[in-house]
Amino acid sequence: MNDKAAKKYLKVKLVRSINKILPTHKACVKGLGLRTLGQIAEVEDTSAVRGMINKVSYLLQIVEEK
Repeated sequence: MNDKAAKKYLKVKLVRSINKILPTHKACVKGLGLRTLGQIAEVEDTSAVRGMINKVSYLLQIVEEK
């Protein structure tokens, strides 16, 4: 069975710069796999990832939920 079909994923986009933000928030953005402005990353929908997204929600936009 295909693992990707069984799990839920989110696509998140970095819409604000990570300059001049808290180091812990920068770590969350990096942990989500985002580096540059406008970049989109596909992350697994888990409670840990949801917590990271919630922490830096002012920097991100959820593009798509699968």
